[in-house]
Amino acid sequence: MTTQQSDCILAMDQGTTSSRAIVFGKAGDIIASAQQEFAQHYPDDGWVEHDADEIWQTSLETAQAALKEAEAQGHRVVAIGITNQRETSVLWDRDTGKPRHRAIVWQDRRTADVCRKLKADGAEEAVQDKTGLLLDPYFSATKVAWMLDNVSGARASADAGKLAWGTIDSFLISKLTGGKVHATDATNASRTSLFNIRTQEWDDELLKLFNVPASVLPDVLDSAAEFGVTAPELFGRSIPILGVAGDQQAAAIGQCCFDVGAIKSTYGTGCFVLMNTGTKFVPSQNRLLTTVAYRLKGETTYALEGSIFIAGAAVQWLRDGIKIIESAKESEKLATSVAHSGGVYMVPAFTGLGAPHWDPDVRAAIFGMTRGTTRAEIVRATLEAVCFQTHDLFSAMAEDGITPSVLRVDGGMVANDWMVQTLSNTLGLQVDRPVVMETTALGAAYLAGLKAGIYGSLDDLRANWQTDRRFDPEAGGDTRKAQIEKWHRAVKAAQAFSA
Repeated sequence: MTTQQSDCILAMDQGTTSSRAIVFGKAGDIIASAQQEFAQHYPDDGWVEHDADEIWQTSLETAQAALKEAEAQGHRVVAIGITNQRETSVLWDRDTGKPRHRAIVWQDRRTADVCRKLKADGAEEAVQDKTGLLLDPYFSATKVAWMLDNVSGARASADAGKLAWGTIDSFLISKLTGGKVHATDATNASRTSLFNIRTQEWDDELLKLFNVPASVLPDVLDSAAEFGVTAPELFGRSIPILGVAGDQQAAAIGQCCFDVGAIKSTYGTGCFVLMNTGTKFVPSQNRLLTTVAYRLKGETTYALEGSIFIAGAAVQWLRDGIKIIESAKESEKLATSVAHSGGVYMVPAFTGLGAPHWDPDVRAAIFGMTRGTTRAEIVRATLEAVCFQTHDLFSAMAEDGITPSVLRVDGGMVANDWMVQTLSNTLGLQVDRPVVMETTALGAAYLAGLKAGIYGSLDDLRANWQTDRRFDPEAGGDTRKAQIEKWHRAVKAAQAFSA
């Protein structure tokens, strides 16, 4: 398509705690944005759910608001990109588009027993070889199987071809297109445990293992592809959906991690480290994940990933759960108000531990408190825990032979200078923060822009990336080593208590 200077892209960024829409110009500049939080539901221990209808409503309203603001300035949205919380699963009626159950969120642990049984039966090696994933309730396959088995009439309806299932991107695409398109992209498919990332197809043996009928599955497209057009009544005209990627892959694209060895870490609700390994499927020997980084023009680029379930969510818990801060921004002020955490260690395992521990049963704990402990030490220990968890991921990567020299970071938490500096200190590594920190939404916009012809190649995207600030590690290696040793003791203590 012929592009004009005023042409721009609407990115719909559907996250774990909020839906956001951002309109980007060609240079990656933010033209307009809107955001809405939505409810979190915890119906049982370790269960996490979202109202899929609320996800749709907040996604639509923020997209409409951002589009209206951008076009009032004289810009014209020519394409939509979608990025989403991964693994979260929705089952809906094909005819009505109505969800049959609340969405089961990626953090949900209800299928831990199923995963344990599959491990005991010796299934994990085959699953990992085909999908790059471990057997864990984090991934989508056991979630959809649970819904089919526990929602009244669901399995019979699925067998009759009446139900559709997908991750959040698939659900949004279906709603945006008026139910005409049931599709996903290769990055989201790669997080389901049902998709063979070597062959790039839904795998019959995996479908049989998890007892999921092929009839509910979406079509799998490239990350930059034609995903249909929006129903005209939604935005006043039809707009093509041309880019889709799971949030962590989208962030890597937004960070321009296109070269082999390029690595980024996103600090949102959780923390996810992703490193480009090129066109080669690289299996981890240290319980990291092999995943699809992106698929463009039919060519798959792979990545190694480490997943931490709780990062910014721990700060949210400080704010909303125990109410010791009024805003996330206050956490930096409190952390810097004390010289150290006073021997306090927080293990933020609210929904188990991700890589490299993969322990779904452990729960959060705070160790080392005294009568002198204040909220400042607890807040500081919570932020330090995010850095310690990242250190564990990088240690696992080092054992896989990966030793990066620079880390690119993004996500809401990295606005906190103290946290990023502490991260650099803990890793002993240079950390770069970009000018545009909304890299997840930016990555979705880049994908749509590639397909729309706004960008001619990945080199055009590289030219947009700019450093906001570089953080270099400060002295104090012995102190950090002692802290990390105590962190590991705290993790083991939390695991022992939960056993």
